[in-house]
Amino acid sequence: MSEFPSPEERHPPLPPMPEPSPEHVEELRRDRLLAALTLMGGVGLFLALPFALKAGSEFFLPLTAAIVIAIALVPALEWLERRGLPAALSAFICVIVFLGVANAALASIVVPAWQWVRLLPERIEQIQSNVKPLIDFYSNAERFVNRTIENFAAVPAREAPTAVSAQPPTGLLDLVGTSAPSALIEMFFAILVIYFFLSGWTRLRRAAITSRTSFGGALATARVIQDVVDDTSAYLGTITVINVALGLIVAGALYLIGMPTPLMWGGIVTLLNYIPYFGPVIAAALLALGGLMTYDQLWWALLPSLIMVGAHLVEANAITPFVVGHRLTISPILILVSLSFWGWVWGTTGALLAVPLLIIFQTILNAAGKPDIAGFLFEHGTLVSRPAPRHPAFRKKDDEAS
Repeated sequence: MSEFPSPEERHPPLPPMPEPSPEHVEELRRDRLLAALTLMGGVGLFLALPFALKAGSEFFLPLTAAIVIAIALVPALEWLERRGLPAALSAFICVIVFLGVANAALASIVVPAWQWVRLLPERIEQIQSNVKPLIDFYSNAERFVNRTIENFAAVPAREAPTAVSAQPPTGLLDLVGTSAPSALIEMFFAILVIYFFLSGWTRLRRAAITSRTSFGGALATARVIQDVVDDTSAYLGTITVINVALGLIVAGALYLIGMPTPLMWGGIVTLLNYIPYFGPVIAAALLALGGLMTYDQLWWALLPSLIMVGAHLVEANAITPFVVGHRLTISPILILVSLSFWGWVWGTTGALLAVPLLIIFQTILNAAGKPDIAGFLFEHGTLVSRPAPRHPAFRKKDDEAS
């Protein structure tokens, strides 16, 4: 006889699990039905929401932008309130400072950019002569580019008298004043939302926390509110400092090589760098166009774009990861999806809001809990995660160990 036990002796079979009670089965069926209805309603809302946001962009876009800006200004508001200033006065100061900075930034970009746009029809021949070596190398592309340039150059020639008399806007108010009345209304609406959001921020936060029926719920609500403010303001504040530094570095380098209006180009780089992935590509393309309009040699004309690309690579791969750290790290897939979604819904403004909105939604979902869709489809049939039932033999061992 062998001295070693057989596999059956070493691993005796476990007793069968007990059958669930009828009450438990009925509860599971009810939970599964409610989860299915919730899932279908969520899918329908998800499919209908972008079309509603796009159709109502005149209302939802300024409202969303105002809320994001107001959340980013909350730390400044709280700093002023801690110094003894009333909430209304603190909110007014925050709004005035924000409008002043936005007006100065817009004026430094729009006024010179208007002049570049007016010079573009006159510089078509210079651009064509600069890129001619490349066009000659690609003969098929030459015919296509020539047709495009001829069509493009023919339009301003017919409208030259009116283009010369146009005056560029000198600031934010001038730009809005020359726009459609709806733009003025949307801007005024956004400013009011920012002010009233900030002036009532302390009351809103206190009401949201004290209205909870349990201490745990109040604590969770306070934590979510603070996390949303901290993450959004930290991201926007940090990225703003990095983008401004990047724009100043690019502007300084362009000034050294003799590029006209370097501050305008630095402002464009700063603004477009808020849009991950796509923004720097657009900025490099615009700098390449500006170089072709300025310099006579092709490689010298591409130098402004190369300077921007090199500075962006250093910023994106060394500076931003070091400064931002792991706290605000977001999945690149989520960023691309958010950019595509909000860019499709609201255009360029939506692309600028994509990452802040992603941070807000991600913070709320992490605190509230994410639906367990895989569990609904393949396991317990509900959208709430549940621990898997353990065999009675294992539960008995756990009780003995405890």
